[in-house]
Parts: sequence; C-alpha cells; structure tokens
Amino acid sequence: MVEYAVKMPGDDGAFVYLPIDAKFPADVYSNLVDAYESADVVSIDNAQKEMIKRIKLFAKDINQKYIDPPNTTDFAIMFLPFEGLYAEVVRLGLIEALQREYKVNIAGPTTMGAFLNSLYMGFKTLAIQKRSGEVWNILAGVKTEFEKFDEVLKLTQKRIEDANKELDKLIGVRSRQVRKKLSTITSLSEGESNKLFENVEVIEYEE
Repeated sequence: MVEYAVKMPGDDGAFVYLPIDAKFPADVYSNLVDAYESADVVSIDNAQKEMIKRIKLFAKDINQKYIDPPNTTDFAIMFLPFEGLYAEVVRLGLIEALQREYKVNIAGPTTMGAFLNSLYMGFKTLAIQKRSGEVWNILAGVKTEFEKFDEVLKLTQKRIEDANKELDKLIGVRSRQVRKKLSTITSLSEGESNKLFENVEVIEYEE
C-alpha cells in the first residue's frame, strides 16, 4: 500500500487518489555527503551516479505499484524527507527525467506544503468554474426581474405624470372660476379698507 493518498474529486461525483510515497536512500545520501567532505572527485562522481540510480529505481517502483488510472491520477509524488536530499536530486537534474520516464514528481518538506496548497486552490477554482453556470443563471434571472420592475416603474411614473397633469388642469380651471366670481365684487378703496380693519385686534403669540 502507498504511504499517503490525497483524495480528490473526480468525474460524476467519484473520487481519484493522488499517490504520495516517501523515499530516503540513507546509505547513498550518507556516502554522497562523505564524498563532498573528502573533496575527492572520483568518490563524488561515483556517489552521484549511485544516487541517480537509486532515485530512478524508487520512481520506477512508485510508477508500477501506485499509478493506476482512473482510480488514481496518472502521476505520483515521491516525497524526500530532507531538504539536503531534495536539493541534491534537483541539482542532479532528475526532475524532468522522472516526470518523463515514470510520471513521478519529487517534493521536499518545503515544496510539499506548497504543492498541496496549490492543488487545493486549483480544485477550489475548478469547483467555482463548474458552478459558474448557476451563477450566470442567477444573473440572468435577476436581469429579467429587473426589466419587469423597470417596466412597472415606468408605467407607475406615467400614471403619476398623468395625475399631475389632471391636477394642474383642475387647479387652473378652479382658479379661473374663483377669480371670475371675485371680479364681480366691487373693490374697496384704501381708506375704506383701513377703516374696516382699524378695530381688529392683532394678537401676538410668544414662542
């Protein structure tokens, strides 16, 4: 069994698994570190070749055991638990070779976290894209309802304008009729008007 498997959403509500297997060639890595410390060119070259051979064997093992589409993704992850080991594999130029020959990607302690986070964000975006149709349907519904509301609003506005016109017409007609009636009454002179109101008491109210 694989050491780790990330459960991811697949088609039609099913799931697909991403295999992650940890590998640590302790003896080979120790020999490589010793070779670097000795500064012996031959020892370094031999240790690097042994490292390349061991990592490729690990990748082949992962490919044959754990990659099983459509139950799994068509690639797997080889987790290298030490940053120094991961850096050495990268320096040896194994990344593209492992991807091309065995469909295996490598990850160290730091890059593993970044990889999983990117994977999570990718699937979150995918989920949003799958539901984008629903979003567009909602927006289309809102647009339709707004157009209906706009029509009702315009109709109501027209009715209000018509009512204002009728009110203005009514006020104009009544005002003319009142003025016509008043015109038949003889106006008082200024003296007569003052005499009429001279005994009227004006009451002031305090606020």
